[in-house]
Amino acid sequence: MFGKLINSIGVQENGNDSNKYERIETYAAEEEIMLTDNNNNKLQPKMAKDEDDIVNVKNIRDDMRKYVVACAIFASLNSVLLGYDVGVMSGAIIFIQQDLKITETQQEILVGILSILSLLGSLAGGKISDTIGRKWTIALACIVFQSGAAIMALAPSYQILMIGRLLAGIGIGFDIMIAPVYIAEISPSIARGSLTSFPEIFINLGILLRYISNYVFSGLPVHSNWRIMLGVGIAPSVFLGFALFIIPESPRWLVMQNRIEEARTVLLKTYDNTKEVDERLAEIQMAARIANADKYKEKAVWLEILNPSPAIKRMLITDCGIQSFQQISGIDATVYYSPTIFKDAGIKGNTELLAATVAVGFTKTMFIFVALFLIDKLGRKPLLYISTIGMTISLFCLSFTLTFLGDQRFGIGLAILFVCSNVAFFSVGIGPICWVVSSEIFPLRLRAQASGLGAVGSRVSSGVICMSFLTLSRAITVGGTFFLFSVISALSVVFVHTCVPKTKGKSLEQIEMLFQKGSELQVGGEIEMGDAECLVQRQ
Repeated sequence: MFGKLINSIGVQENGNDSNKYERIETYAAEEEIMLTDNNNNKLQPKMAKDEDDIVNVKNIRDDMRKYVVACAIFASLNSVLLGYDVGVMSGAIIFIQQDLKITETQQEILVGILSILSLLGSLAGGKISDTIGRKWTIALACIVFQSGAAIMALAPSYQILMIGRLLAGIGIGFDIMIAPVYIAEISPSIARGSLTSFPEIFINLGILLRYISNYVFSGLPVHSNWRIMLGVGIAPSVFLGFALFIIPESPRWLVMQNRIEEARTVLLKTYDNTKEVDERLAEIQMAARIANADKYKEKAVWLEILNPSPAIKRMLITDCGIQSFQQISGIDATVYYSPTIFKDAGIKGNTELLAATVAVGFTKTMFIFVALFLIDKLGRKPLLYISTIGMTISLFCLSFTLTFLGDQRFGIGLAILFVCSNVAFFSVGIGPICWVVSSEIFPLRLRAQASGLGAVGSRVSSGVICMSFLTLSRAITVGGTFFLFSVISALSVVFVHTCVPKTKGKSLEQIEMLFQKGSELQVGGEIEMGDAECLVQRQ
C-alpha cells in the first residue's frame, strides 16, 4: 500500500492537468545536482547531461521521495496509539462497567475526559516543541501516553483508571499538535497534503486494530479482558524508539535556532537540486527573521495570538472553526458509542455489537486512503465539500432510521450502512484535511502554538460531545441526537465555503501571504517545486 503511495506522490508531482501545468523536461539536466554519500558528506556537483546521468537523477529523486514518506510514517506512529485508545473505549467500557461497577455518569466522564485533558498537552506542546524541537516532542508524547496506558491496564479502581486517563490525554494532546506540524515542515508542498494526512491514517488504523482486539478479547473473563485490550496498545512505542534514530529534525525549527547548515542538510534530502534548496532556505530564513524579531519570546507570540492582526484573525477562525466542526458533527461520539448506536438499532449481544464496530473501523480506515491519493490532486476544499455534504446526508438518514425503523432487521442493516457511510465521508475529507489545513496556514513564528490552540478547540469539542452523548440521547433519543449532528454538519458546509481557502500547491510561506492579502495568492512561476518534476503554472 505504501509502495503505491510513493508512486502516487510521484504522479501528483508530475501533474495530470495539461491545461493547467506544463512540464519542463530539461530542468534537471540544466541544474547542478548536489549529491551526498551515505554519511551525508557532500560530493562534487555534477551536471546531468547524458542519459546515464538523467537515470541517476531519477534514482536520487526516488530515494528522496521514499525518505520523506518514511519520515511521515515514523512521525505518525504515535497516532496509532491515539486511534487505539479511542477505539478501545467503545468496547472496553462495556466490561469496565461490569468489572468496576461504575455508573453511567462515570462512563461518560471516563470516555470524554480524554479529549478535555488532551488540551493540556496541546497548549503545552507548542512551547515545548519550540524549545526542544519537533522530533523530541514526538518522543515525549509517546512516553507520556504509554505511561498512562500502562496505569490504565493495571488499574484496580476507577480512581487509578482516571489517573492513567489523565496521562494518556496529555500525551495525545502533544501528538495531535506536533505530528502534522512536523510533517508539514519537512514535506515538499506539492505532496504536503498527502503526507500531512498520515497521522489521520494511523489514527484510523489504530481504531481498526482496537475494534478487532475488542472482538478477539471479548470472550475472556470480565476482570482481565479490558485490561488486555488497554495493555496491547503499548507495543507501538518500540517502533517509535527506532524511528527517532532515523527521522531528522524539522528544517524550519533548525533555522529558528540559527542552525542553518543542519537545516540545509535536511532540505538536501527532501529536494532534488541545490538551487531549489537555496530558494526554500531563503524563504524559511526570511520567515524566521520575522519570528525572531522579538527574540521569539513566548509572551510576544501569545500576545499576537490573543490580539491578532486581521490576517492572523482569519487564520485563527479557519483553524479553530474547522477543528471544532470536525468534532461537533459527532464523529467521536459515533466511534466511542457505536455499540450504543447499534444496540438502539436492535442488535442485542455484546459479541454481535463488537462485530458491527469492526465494520465501522474497517470502513473508516479504508476511506482515509482515498483522501490520501486525492488531496494533492483535487485540493483541500473540493474534498471538504464532498465530505461535509456526504456526512450531512448520512447523519440525517441515520437519524431517520433509528427513529422510525429501530428493532427491525432492515433497520439494523440501514443503521450499520449509514454509520459506515458517515465515517467514510469523514475520512475522505474533514478528518485528515482538518489537520493539513491547521498545520500549513500559520506563519512560522506562530505555527506550533497556534496549531496547538486549534487542537484545543478540537479536543474540547470532542470532550463536550462525548461527555454529554448518553445524557442527550436519553433526553431526545439517539435518533434525535443524530438529527442534531446532521444540522451541525450542514452548517460546516457553509463554513468551508466561507472561511477555508485553497492552499493546494503553495509553499507554507506563500500561504501566509495569501491570508495577509485576504484573497487567493497568484502563484504563477513561484509555485513550490516537487520532488520529481518542476511545474510552471500557465497563465
